[in-house]
Amino acid sequence: MTKPIVVTMGDPSGVGAEVTVRALAQLAPEWRAGITVIGDSDTLERAAKVSDLGLPIIATDQPGDGIRVEHVAVDGLPGRFGVLDAACGEASYRYIARAVELCQSGAASCIVTAPINKEALNAAGHHFDGHTGMLAHLTNAPSSWMLLASERLNVLHVSTHVALRDAITRASTDRVLATIRMGARHLKRMGLAAPRIAVAGINPHCGENGLFGTEDDDAIRPAVAAARSEGIQVEGPVSADTVFYRAYQGAYDLVVAQYHDQGHIPIKLIAFDTAVNVSLGLPIDRCSVDHGTAFDIAGTGKANHINMIHALAYAQRLVAAKSPSQ
Repeated sequence: MTKPIVVTMGDPSGVGAEVTVRALAQLAPEWRAGITVIGDSDTLERAAKVSDLGLPIIATDQPGDGIRVEHVAVDGLPGRFGVLDAACGEASYRYIARAVELCQSGAASCIVTAPINKEALNAAGHHFDGHTGMLAHLTNAPSSWMLLASERLNVLHVSTHVALRDAITRASTDRVLATIRMGARHLKRMGLAAPRIAVAGINPHCGENGLFGTEDDDAIRPAVAAARSEGIQVEGPVSADTVFYRAYQGAYDLVVAQYHDQGHIPIKLIAFDTAVNVSLGLPIDRCSVDHGTAFDIAGTGKANHINMIHALAYAQRLVAAKSPSQ
């Protein structure tokens, strides 16, 4: 791999540094050599010590085997794990901004993000709902989507970090249709010639012909019809109380969920440690662990790095699936 995958360290007070160094230490040296961490060298050193790793933290131009880091200096970091601090929010933002710069310039192939803390991010003056919105802003993407990918269930969200009442409004025909198209395009890129997609209903039993609301008939059904007219293999609306089970059993390759909890609850039930968060609709590739900063266990050596292993593996798949023009 000529262009490295870059891993943003996440909030310096969270478990990001720990899960990153542990995951990288587990990789084969030739795979590890193609990965650069964007973050704070001191924090990574402390994480490696907590994790009892034998691998050194080295600069990107330093020869030999180790965990390669591009150090981004940020004043005022607390220098310890498990605290909420605006300086850590500022650091999180700068790590991501640098990774985006590398990808947009062609110097890196994909971003893998460790968790950030939204409260710290906003305390630093960066008012985003999380990684996806921030990345859309930094790349000037007109729209973006969150895909949660696992071995047996893939879920793409029409909306994510908004109030439930706003999520219902956002489930418009145009947005649902755009989400179906985006999901089909991504799965084709990843090797599925004819992805099978199900669109979850928004009301109980898809509204029961208007008894429990008309959104399914008014907004979702026309989007599905339009997607089918374009040749996309899609069904819906399908009642949300059965669609995820059917997808898990192999009936569908992707479920389009209408809002955050509708999609997150089933995926976290069956793939809590292995699901990968993938951003679609951006001009760059990005995937992430699907967990938070876990301040309560940061620095204790208890953080599980399996999710980061899966995120790195998905990043490799994204890089391998790039078109020649990318």
